[in-house]
Amino acid sequence: MKQARTGLLVAMALLLVPTMAVAQGGAKPGGDKEKPGAAAKPGDKKPDAGKAGAGSETEFDADAPEEGAAGEGTPGAEAQPSETPAEAEGGSLEDICKLDPDACPKISMEEAAKRDLNPQMYAVQQIYALRRQRFEMQPYWSLTMNDQFVSHPAPGIALNYWITNVMAVGANFNWYQGLNKDSAFNAETRRAVRVGVPLNEYQWAAAANFSYVPMYGKFAGFGDFIFHWDAYVVGGVGAISTRPIVVFDPRYRNFSFQPKLSFNAGLGLRVFFNRWFAGIFEVRDYIYSEKLENTANYDALYPSDTQQDAQIAWRQNKDNWFGDTKLTNNVQAQVGVSIFLPFSWEYRLPK
Repeated sequence: MKQARTGLLVAMALLLVPTMAVAQGGAKPGGDKEKPGAAAKPGDKKPDAGKAGAGSETEFDADAPEEGAAGEGTPGAEAQPSETPAEAEGGSLEDICKLDPDACPKISMEEAAKRDLNPQMYAVQQIYALRRQRFEMQPYWSLTMNDQFVSHPAPGIALNYWITNVMAVGANFNWYQGLNKDSAFNAETRRAVRVGVPLNEYQWAAAANFSYVPMYGKFAGFGDFIFHWDAYVVGGVGAISTRPIVVFDPRYRNFSFQPKLSFNAGLGLRVFFNRWFAGIFEVRDYIYSEKLENTANYDALYPSDTQQDAQIAWRQNKDNWFGDTKLTNNVQAQVGVSIFLPFSWEYRLPK
């Protein structure tokens, strides 16, 4: 009986020994753990997680980094915080606020978010030559375009003040006296066939004007040079001094200059050579009511020699000198230059 009990105890002991050995292979609570700072030594064994069995071991390279989550460093090394772009370039906004609190921007994001946005974008080039609040002086020379019997050339000058960049008020003045010229064809026809046409000559003209620029642009010329231009309309009211040229009775008639109300309207083109100097070409029509010389034949009124005294009295009467009144258009081509004062300026852009 004792022998049977002894055999049973030995068998149980043999069964318990392997079980205890397996339990000792696991981690013990409170036991030694692998310190994260300890470096691996060459030749050390590392358990292979891919193989079954507690006793299977494989050799590993100590210099190779351990497998782990992306971004983990070497075991035992402290994790370094990642630098922001501002810190990498030499400092952040917080550093500026620490050094100089006055320079620290103070923005209320809630108030800024409530503001209405009204952005303005400029897709075209700034105007090459601003006209606003500048004076313009235009000396020019004018030529007659619609009078085939008498030419009326004249020097002139115009002064404008630009209220805005497209609107201006001003005045111009033309001087004609001494420059009116009867055409050679008209004089020869009058002497040859005794056919006359009432003619008039001008002394001066002055007007107050309003100018408006509806369009402007630029074009290329002479290689790479860019010309800037603008087109404008002009109109105004003033006076013109004229008188008839004696054609039918030069022995007794002698006309004097008289001012008359006139209106004018025209189109012009201005080409800039720089920001204050430009060339101009303008066509303007001066409209006024003209008094023409009387073309009545006094010989038909007093054919008899006995009525000679009456004929002379009729010819000397100034009331008989003037005939019809006719609306006259004096169309002129004006060529000159434009000078803007002051020569320079500064742009004012909206904030």
